[in-house]
Amino acid sequence: MRTDIFARLDREPEPPKIEPPRMSRHRIALFGGTLAFYLAIVIAVLVSSSLVTLDWKVMLFRPYQQWPEIHAFLDYYIVLGQRGPTATMVACWLGWRSWRQHTLRPLLTLGAALLLLNVTVGAVKIGLGRLGPHYATQIGSAELFAGGDIFPSGHTANAVVTWGILAYLATTPRARRYLSAMSAIVSLGVGLTTVYLGTHWLSDVLLGWAAGLLIMLGLPWVEPLITRAEAWIFAQRDNLRGFGRPVPSMPVAAGGPRAALRPRPDGGDTPALEPAVAAAAGGTATRSRAHASHPAHVVRSERTPVTPAGSRRPPHADRTPRGGTSPARPVAGG
Repeated sequence: MRTDIFARLDREPEPPKIEPPRMSRHRIALFGGTLAFYLAIVIAVLVSSSLVTLDWKVMLFRPYQQWPEIHAFLDYYIVLGQRGPTATMVACWLGWRSWRQHTLRPLLTLGAALLLLNVTVGAVKIGLGRLGPHYATQIGSAELFAGGDIFPSGHTANAVVTWGILAYLATTPRARRYLSAMSAIVSLGVGLTTVYLGTHWLSDVLLGWAAGLLIMLGLPWVEPLITRAEAWIFAQRDNLRGFGRPVPSMPVAAGGPRAALRPRPDGGDTPALEPAVAAAAGGTATRSRAHASHPAHVVRSERTPVTPAGSRRPPHADRTPRGGTSPARPVAGG
């Protein structure tokens, strides 16, 4: 009996027991509160409130100079918020789950979440155009509409979505709690790391957390589209599998195939047969005439009995041998 990890692969995979989260009242309330927080951060930066002042104080404090001993570690830790490496790692794991469970929902959910992340965060980045701390031009300014692309923080929002999708797709409540805590810690660390390195303002990180959380809370609204997309992909796969296979022949009904008719070239009333059918019909008629030209078979009961060789019994006097001439009979009354 095999006890290694590969013994699990020999078993037939069980159907997935994944229940998508529903848009409950509690979830809608969290979505509304997060959206209000998101709008409050944007308005606070637009009006250059005290939040912008706090951004400048943290930037001028220069955390990377205060604690230089952790700089090397945080340079690697920030990779957990980069979209390319994290999306690849999570996609590999979800692809394995999709293959084992015979479903595309994990991969489609990840794709939908990343698509929403790129559209929403990217649009706000380009629309507000805020410059980063290393490119700031005026102390105390919000640095908006200057051609930048750091507000909100893409690293932070990506960390929330990429690692939070593992908790969203968890199959047990216990796993969901642990993965939710893990994704919160990772995304919090990534956001603070960007502030430490001086690549983002503090308000960028706050807005990045809110942007990622909005996507995770709103994913149940996208579940019907994911279900329809999965059904469409499976239907296309079945069509491709059936393409090019030979069509099974249907049994011919009693009486044989019917001749296909086509209009006569001379415009006559009687439709003409197709060439192949006409040739087959002509061949059948020729065989019928050849068969009719042969003499009819003699029924065995009408044949002249033949005396077996070596028999002592004389031939019948009234019977005439085959091919002989019948003897003349005397005429009565002659």
